[in-house]
Amino acid sequence: MSVVMETGVAAAGSHFPLAFTLVYVVGFIAAVTIGSIAWYNSKRPPGWENKSRPDFVPPLDEKDN
Repeated sequence: MSVVMETGVAAAGSHFPLAFTLVYVVGFIAAVTIGSIAWYNSKRPPGWENKSRPDFVPPLDEKDN
């Protein structure tokens, strides 16, 4: 009986590391995406003033600045 319980607990516990890893992977991808959009919308670094933004980055309202 205890062997069956241990197997059930081990099987149920084995999904936690996968879910935990997926949360970190999805969070990392979201952080990189949001950070990239924020960087592209920020002031241009020296030498990049005349470069165009990628098509997927939304434009800023200039009247807010």
